Amino acid sequence: MTRLIDRIHQVELGNLEQFITLCTDLHLPYLMMGGSLLGTIRHHGFIPWDDDVDVGLLRADYDRLLAAAPAYLADTHYFLQTPASDENYGLSYAKLLDRNTYIEEKNNVNAARKGIFIDIFPLDRIPLDTGLQREQMTKFQLLNTRILFQLRYHLVDNPLRKLQSPLTPEQLADVKALKAERQALMTTYQAESSLLQVKNLASQYGYNKEVFTVAAVSDLITMPFEHLMVQVPRTYASVLTRMYGDYMALPPENQRTEKHLEKVIMDNQVFTE
Repeated sequence: MTRLIDRIHQVELGNLEQFITLCTDLHLPYLMMGGSLLGTIRHHGFIPWDDDVDVGLLRADYDRLLAAAPAYLADTHYFLQTPASDENYGLSYAKLLDRNTYIEEKNNVNAARKGIFIDIFPLDRIPLDTGLQREQMTKFQLLNTRILFQLRYHLVDNPLRKLQSPLTPEQLADVKALKAERQALMTTYQAESSLLQVKNLASQYGYNKEVFTVAAVSDLITMPFEHLMVQVPRTYASVLTRMYGDYMALPPENQRTEKHLEKVIMDNQVFTE
């Protein structure tokens, strides 16, 4: 019997292939990130128990992607979910959703559009001064928390949630303003070309784990990921060592668990573990 995670992987490969095609047509360099970079190097594809895909682009390329994608995807079953394209979506980065699927995520109940997705992160220039780094991150986390609270993101579902009225136009306008403030904060240092480090500000890892030099994320090579060829930093070994230590060693079996999805609807069927 096909496992839920195997079904998810097959759909995500379609998402990733669509993303790669879009980046290729637009001449946008991208890179595999986090567990997806680790999977590329250690497994030549998905980490068997990992149920998501993470990719990243430098901010200027990310913005070009967001500008071009809606028209490009108009006649497909994919949807680029961003803080602007989905008013109920609260995260600071984009997702490419397969609209032919529906998902329920663990510990993440909200009114945003749902579908099997890949995460697309912008890489933003950061200051050298550690005090300014802390200041930016503190403000970013505060804004993130306010946005998620106002959009009613919850860890668990509550039957009373369905009785709540939808957010009013005034409430959604307030959230839109907060999203713009967060975007401005993330791109505070974008114009300072002398700053040679970029970061995934939305990273779930420690601050320095996903800090890269511009040179490192611009010098890319291709490697196999399942049946696809994907881009990774030429210096992937140092990137992965900083993130995971001995990255070729497998974690203990009790840590090999899926993190995100617990229910999937596809092909008119409901799948759970």
